[in-house]
Amino acid sequence: MLNTITHGAATDKAPVLIAHGLYGSARNWGVIAKRLSVERLVVAVDMRNHGHSPWSETHSYPELAEDLAEVISAHGGQMDVIGHSMGGKAAMMLALNHPEAVRRLLVADIAPVAYSHSQIQFIEAMRSIDLTTLQRRSEAEAQLAEAGVEPALQSFFTQSLDIPNRCWRLNLDALADQMPNILSFPQTGAVWPGTVLFLSGAASDYVDAKYRPQIRARFPQARFAKIPGAGHWLHAEKPREFEATARIFLNA
Repeated sequence: MLNTITHGAATDKAPVLIAHGLYGSARNWGVIAKRLSVERLVVAVDMRNHGHSPWSETHSYPELAEDLAEVISAHGGQMDVIGHSMGGKAAMMLALNHPEAVRRLLVADIAPVAYSHSQIQFIEAMRSIDLTTLQRRSEAEAQLAEAGVEPALQSFFTQSLDIPNRCWRLNLDALADQMPNILSFPQTGAVWPGTVLFLSGAASDYVDAKYRPQIRARFPQARFAKIPGAGHWLHAEKPREFEATARIFLNA
């Protein structure tokens, strides 16, 4: 099963599952998870090929959805689900394939569509780091800067560095090979009638208005909201606003 980090304890409110995006980890969501755990159990996962979860040669959304379904089954069979980017697509696939497993769904800055902007350049940047001489995280950030990675992402990526063992806690080879699957979204006729919020960064173009017909075809109860001043990494850029919006939505 996926590696999980649990915050808080079970209450009368539905537990929450958090699925991170590409190159992320459960640890990235620590601040938001802790705040939400004041009211309920919160379980953040490392997705396959990330963090401390098992590695696999394949990385498709039906598989990622099954991974999440297994975690939910271990926590009572139904949870509220928050998913960002890749994790948002996995969460949508979960709701479509296992409708009974999801009570409420919050999809952060992603739509159930195929995207054309590849993330492969970041894998190339991470591969360019000389791990053999690495002593501290700042050295890796400096090398990522030389590879053209912006400061905010330098810090984000290096959270997945295992400095003592001089390796990445990311299966870079598999993620590179599976990038077409990660950028796509499976064709399906399934419809999930539950309550879902598509929460976007106002400065992001990932959930363009042109995608709304495709969203509503799969999620007819979809609602939409934006966080001002936030881009694609809205939970990292505006954590308090993200947490407050998530809390209001989950408690409604």
